[in-house]
Amino acid sequence: MLSSTNARLVAARRLTRRSARREAGRFLAEGAQAVREALAADAVLELFATADAMDRHPELAASASEISPKDAAALSETVTPQGLVAVCPLPSLSWSDVPDPRLVAVLVEPNDPGNLGAIVRTADAAGADVVVVDGGVDPYNGKAVRASAGSIFHLPIVPAPTTAVLDDRRLTSLATTGTGDTSLDDLVDDGTLAEPCAWLFGSEAHGLPASVSSAASRRVRVPIHGRAESLNVAAAAAICLYASARAQRRDASAT
Repeated sequence: MLSSTNARLVAARRLTRRSARREAGRFLAEGAQAVREALAADAVLELFATADAMDRHPELAASASEISPKDAAALSETVTPQGLVAVCPLPSLSWSDVPDPRLVAVLVEPNDPGNLGAIVRTADAAGADVVVVDGGVDPYNGKAVRASAGSIFHLPIVPAPTTAVLDDRRLTSLATTGTGDTSLDDLVDDGTLAEPCAWLFGSEAHGLPASVSSAASRRVRVPIHGRAESLNVAAAAAICLYASARAQRRDASAT
């Protein structure tokens, strides 16, 4: 078992801080699903596991260094440590590294890592080409990585200003807002969603900044047919991304 003062373990513990992740160019992926996808992507630099995690996941922990439950907790940014943690390289991508995207999710100043990770997972499931993150919480925060359920290893996560997407003439930019002048149903009916598009999602607390919403091609509301006051941003993202995915795939099969 590694000592708590082991240099590799000490370096890994630092990665629970955003500044240290940036400096080292590494991040932590915790839990069986995240580690499984990291291994499949050949993105594991170090692997740590408790004895219990080794027993529960022998197929994942074969190359792991054993650590104590206390040290596993120190590597975790979640309430319930999983005892299985991989150190992974932090991707270095820009908007220009994504060729001809057709479906883009843009998160503008996200303030909840759980929602961020959930939207990454949904974007992956919907077949989006890229997730752009403009400010807010770190997409490589431990809670966000865990909430993505491994999807963070499946598609590019690009830190970029929203203006880079708004200025891209290949894409129709769709700002989500409860007061939008266009209903999602209208976009389904008029064929807009069959075209390459970028969906813009704001923070749970404040929504999109007015400057971003006004600069988008369309301001879109998800119709609410019941009595709910609003939708959680992750739920709204799922509805919008899947509407686009369905329209784009139907258009592709028709041609």
